[in-house]
Order: sequence, then C-alpha cells, then structure tokens
Amino acid sequence: MIDIRIRKNLQSAQGRMDLHLDMSLAAGQFVTLFGASGAGKTSTLRMLCGLMTPDAGHITTTQKTWFDHRRHINLPPQQRNIGYVSQDYALFPNMTVRKNLEFALDKKQSGTIVDELIDIVELGELQYRKPGMLSGGQQQRVALARALVRKPDLLLLDEPLSALDREMREKLQQYILDVHRKYQLTTLLISHDVGEIMKLSDRLYEIQDGRIVREGTPADIFGLGKSSARFRFTGEVTGVQKADIVYIVTLRIGHDQVKIIADPSEAADLQPGDKVAVASKAFNPVIRKI
Repeated sequence: MIDIRIRKNLQSAQGRMDLHLDMSLAAGQFVTLFGASGAGKTSTLRMLCGLMTPDAGHITTTQKTWFDHRRHINLPPQQRNIGYVSQDYALFPNMTVRKNLEFALDKKQSGTIVDELIDIVELGELQYRKPGMLSGGQQQRVALARALVRKPDLLLLDEPLSALDREMREKLQQYILDVHRKYQLTTLLISHDVGEIMKLSDRLYEIQDGRIVREGTPADIFGLGKSSARFRFTGEVTGVQKADIVYIVTLRIGHDQVKIIADPSEAADLQPGDKVAVASKAFNPVIRKI
C-alpha cells in the first residue's frame, strides 16, 4: 500500500492552482491519472519520485516513509526505489542497450535481471546497439526495461506512449501489462487515451484543477459499467451523418473504420474527434460520449 496525502501550490497556465490529493495505491494495482493538461498529474508524479517537494502532507509505503512534512522527512529520489518512464526516453546515447540497463543496477544486485528484462521486452537482437540506431518504439522498450531493473516499489509512467503510432502503442501496452503482472508491480500511469486506460487499468482517478473529482473503475468512470453488454469497445468519431430518422456514426477503432447506427439522442452532441464508448447486446448497440 502506498498512501498519498499531499498539498502543493502550483502555477499553471490558468494561474495559481492548489493541488490537493488524497489517494491510496494497493500493492499490485494498476492505477491511472486522467484529466486535462495542467490539472496537476505530472506534478504528482514528480512529488512521488522526489523531484518536487510538497508543501504539506505525507507519502508512505508499507515499509518506509518517503515524505512527511511534519516529521521533516523527505527522501531523495535514489532512496525511494521508483521506476520512472516518460515521453522522453532519456537514454545514454554513448551506451548500448545492455549498458543502459546495467547502469541502473544496484551495486549489490545480480546482473541476471538485465538478461531477464532483455528477453521479456524482446531486445536480444538489439542489446549491443546504441539508442541512435533504434526506432522510437524500441527506445521506449529500453526505457521501460531500465526502469524495472531495480524491481521498483512503484512504477511511474508519464504518457510514455503518446508520441508513438497506434500499432506500436498497442504492442507496447501489452509489454507494460506483461511486466506489471510478472513482477507484481504497483503502477501509476498518466494517459489521455481511453482505449489504453481500459486495457491497462484497475482503477482510475480523474483530476481537475488539482483535485480528484471522480474515482472508480475505468468502466464506471467512462459509463461502460451502466449496461450489461456482450461486448464493449471505445473509438474516435470521424463522422456523423443523418439518414432518415437515425444517424450513422463513423468511428475509428485502431486502424479500422466502423459505422454505428445511433438514434438522435445519442448523436445530438457528437462531432469528429470525440471519444465514445459503444456497448452492445446482440444487435442493439448503445453509444455514449466519454
């Protein structure tokens, strides 16, 4: 269990913002922070890993206190055993893939974990190449593996896949899910991708202006828990066209275009670019904006 009770005055694009978060991460849980840019999500991750100091509150794990304002405890990043993966791969350009991973080893740690991670994220044929010779997706796999070398108590993922194309994102999502389960990690992800959140997360916290406004399972937050359906999926609206008394809504699902028949009440506020959830019982699809 990681207990987070933090306060921080921040300066956002809209002006001063009071970040005020109370949340707990159960061991082995995959949790996502969701919300608009500037809501305080990245600042939260920076405070968890010790790169930013809260004004008040505490951050405690089952074994250790990382931060406690009243007790004047504020452990540096290297003492918090956290893995951090961001959009910026931050790899050492003069080191090979293997050397990047070995650099993260603790002095007393066995190097067998490096071989294990290279195998899990399929870097065997690339392990002696330098980052400049790798694609974006390959570099992100290296960054993920490096963050796992010390078997962190908490893995932080700050939109690590947002710069990648859809096909690569989906493949790396599976890598992340595989290592989360294999090492029984507690993982905290920042993401704006609804499909990604639905695939990976056990629990979701929605943040607005530094405050948690909703929490629950992704299905409940996005409205998919309201109907008992045989199947559910999410997509992006690419077109809405009236046809007699109904509407044809065209959705992009991965690389595919799917057309859904919607009644006027469902299609009334839809426009291209909207994210939607579709739930269906047999031939009766229900579409909801999310």
